[in-house]
Formats: sequence, C-alpha cells, structure tokens
Amino acid sequence: MSELVVEVHVPLVKPADLQDGDYAFPWIDDVSEFVAQLDETPRYDGATMYDDSEEWSDHYVFFLAGAPEDSLIRAANDLIQLPGVPVGSFAMVTDADAATFGEGTRVELG
Repeated sequence: MSELVVEVHVPLVKPADLQDGDYAFPWIDDVSEFVAQLDETPRYDGATMYDDSEEWSDHYVFFLAGAPEDSLIRAANDLIQLPGVPVGSFAMVTDADAATFGEGTRVELG
C-alpha cells in the first residue's frame, strides 16, 4: 500500500492592500517553516513534510505525510490558521502513487 499524503492547497490571492515592490505571499515562508517542524510537535503524531511545496494552478500546495489521516488533517487545519494565510484553503487526501495533484478526497478546512 502506498503512503498516505495530504495535500494542503492554499489559494494564491494577492492582498488588496499590496504596495508596489511588496512580496504578495509572505505567508508561504511561515507555512513552509511550520511544515518543516511538524515532526517536532507531538500533537501531529509524527507527521512530516512529504515533499517540497510548490505552485500548482492558482494554489500553493504543501504536502504532509507520516502520520494517521486525522493527525494530518489536524496539522492542515492548524497550518491554515497561521497569520496571513488566505481563506479558501482545502486538503486532498491522496497517496504517494497519485499521478498528479488534486486527486483523492477533498476535505474542507477551517
């Protein structure tokens, strides 16, 4: 059986008050740091970053694995609560053998 993976899809929405020269998505660095430290937090039962995050379509996708589904969804819900993360994020419960992103069962977060 292939490894369980939860993809967290965060919409790439530019803030309305974005000034010229400002980075539109500073939350990506904060979320990346959060995901990189998952395995240090007992609350997530050993969840880890599965693969590097990346832009896909109009979302930025973070990959979580290494724990039971409920722990991965808990981590995904906590991730979207970080400051600056846009509303409209969702998770896809899939596995490491998926041919592309966005396959599997969609889980609304929040």
